[in-house]
Amino acid sequence: MIESILLTAARVCTFERQRALTNASAFFFERGRRLFLVTSRHVMFDKQSKHFPDRIEVELHIDPENMAKSTGFSIPLYRNGKSIWRQGKDAAGEIDVAVIEIDRKALPKTAVYRAFTPKHLAGRFDQVEVGTSLLIVGFPLGFHDTLHHMPVVRQAAIASSFGLRFQGEGYFLTDARTHRGTSGAPVVMRDADGDTQLPWKLLGVHSMRMDMSSRDRQQDESLGLNCAWYADILMTLTAGDARIPMPAEALQDESRKTEAA
Repeated sequence: MIESILLTAARVCTFERQRALTNASAFFFERGRRLFLVTSRHVMFDKQSKHFPDRIEVELHIDPENMAKSTGFSIPLYRNGKSIWRQGKDAAGEIDVAVIEIDRKALPKTAVYRAFTPKHLAGRFDQVEVGTSLLIVGFPLGFHDTLHHMPVVRQAAIASSFGLRFQGEGYFLTDARTHRGTSGAPVVMRDADGDTQLPWKLLGVHSMRMDMSSRDRQQDESLGLNCAWYADILMTLTAGDARIPMPAEALQDESRKTEAA
């Protein structure tokens, strides 16, 4: 049996025309009849590192009876010179999460994947306690089961108060060993009483590792902490008319204007 959580994640490769740039992680999110790919915003565009891909490619399973069969699915990031992915912002600034809508008709008819939905989002912050066990499902350094094209999972724990914006930002902290390539991975908590087909709560989107600029690299180990942006931003980023192109404008997340005290 293949755990459904493994089919939510997809390996992403970014390209500038035909030149391969980076590897990252992503996952599927479904809202109504619409399907989205979710990843970190810096996977789509990152001025600081001069990362400017014009398309991404995700690996899709195409045979439910043979997971070794897969195909690359290319998604352009711009149309008529305008970006077609969305990012968001809140009162503290930009949020490192991006979504791009996938045309279901363009997918292979036999594509095999699982998607989170709004019902997989945490409804009340007090359901999640500090220290709660989590999984981060992704492709660290591009590493994965290359035969069956499956991601790997890392054990994690919530390392800051869930519901309080850490340092005033729209994320919480996780305690986990992570690497480059994990950006955009779903951060999930087991939900035995939830969806029987996908019994996990989607809490966040992994962004990056945290560190102290004052750390003595000779004497002090890395903190081993990471940023995970609250997943409820997806309700803002996936709202709107499906027929309207989705520009990468900074959409205001109204839910972030008030926070748990």
